[in-house]
Amino acid sequence: MAEKRDYYEVLGVGKDASADEIKHAYKKLAIKYHPDKNPGDKEAEEKFKEAAEAYDVLSNPEKRKQYDQFGFNAPGGGFGGGGFGGQGFSVEDIFANFGDIFGGGFGGFGGGGRRSSRKAGPPRGNDLQIKVALSYKEIFEGCTKKVRLKRYTPCTECNGKGGQDIKECSTCHGTGRVRRSTGGFFQMITESACPTCNGTGEVIAKPCSNCHGEGRVQETEEISIKIPAGVAEGQYLNLRGEGNCGPRGGACGDLLAVIAEKPDDFYTREGDDLHCEIKVPVHKLVLGGTQRIPTLDGGEVKIKIAAGTQAGSVLRLRDQGLWPLKKQGDRGSLYVQIGVDIPKDISREEKELYQKLAELRKDKETAQEESFLEKMKNLFK
Repeated sequence: MAEKRDYYEVLGVGKDASADEIKHAYKKLAIKYHPDKNPGDKEAEEKFKEAAEAYDVLSNPEKRKQYDQFGFNAPGGGFGGGGFGGQGFSVEDIFANFGDIFGGGFGGFGGGGRRSSRKAGPPRGNDLQIKVALSYKEIFEGCTKKVRLKRYTPCTECNGKGGQDIKECSTCHGTGRVRRSTGGFFQMITESACPTCNGTGEVIAKPCSNCHGEGRVQETEEISIKIPAGVAEGQYLNLRGEGNCGPRGGACGDLLAVIAEKPDDFYTREGDDLHCEIKVPVHKLVLGGTQRIPTLDGGEVKIKIAAGTQAGSVLRLRDQGLWPLKKQGDRGSLYVQIGVDIPKDISREEKELYQKLAELRKDKETAQEESFLEKMKNLFK
């Protein structure tokens, strides 16, 4: 057997250490070598016991006085003779120390914690989630959407109580939880829902025939959801108390309304900005002019096409995008990409004009073509 170490050395404190210093030192060692944190480690288990024994002696003024005077050979059996000291130190003493130091509980270990006597009460209902699809116009303005969902609601036959002749569960005494211990010297305590009352803390002698003792039934209902302006794909609204109601009068869970954006034929979105593409007749690109485009508020706006505007150009229209969430900030922009509207069904007169235009621009276009080819040749030399 290994020689016993001095109790002050075990705790790492001096012989003049105060009660608080001894307590603090023991707390650190108990946490470090606790069997829950060192499963199967025999050395840690021995150090844990050693620290508990040292604390039991040095935290007691009378025992500490005897130990300081006589060491392990104190009168009356001494310290360390037979298990945890000759003074009758036991495993229960370890757990009592844990209650003193850690406030009545240490990780659910070994009975050091106190079992709560609080009544369980009915459990809360589950949360629900639905998807709400919105157009860009609805996102721009904000709206109220009506949705249908299936959820648990209080039973009207028993007013949500689940039945008659309701009594406290005799197995868990109303706490809804039961404890089981496993293991040998260091017992592990596990806690789970009471199998008799399913965690409610109550048993019903006469269950309701409509809800079979649940206190709730599943119904399909229509509710209205107010959507603020500026929401975006993937964001959600948390509607408290709109989820499933709990059994036997338990509180209702929440409803998460997840936002989805409907595809739009004209706009695409980037943050609070909108993007669109319009086709402009060739003569407007050449000569300049105006073009009307629709806006989210149901109106329209005129944009100016400068003479010589090239296909692919992008025009920015400020304050024609979406509002930020709840309109807290500046409105976004609308970016308009310019495309070319090539006519397909032209008249004979139009065709003749295009042919004349081609003849007029033949020399310039030939020169541009040759310049382009020359540049490309130089790139590959």
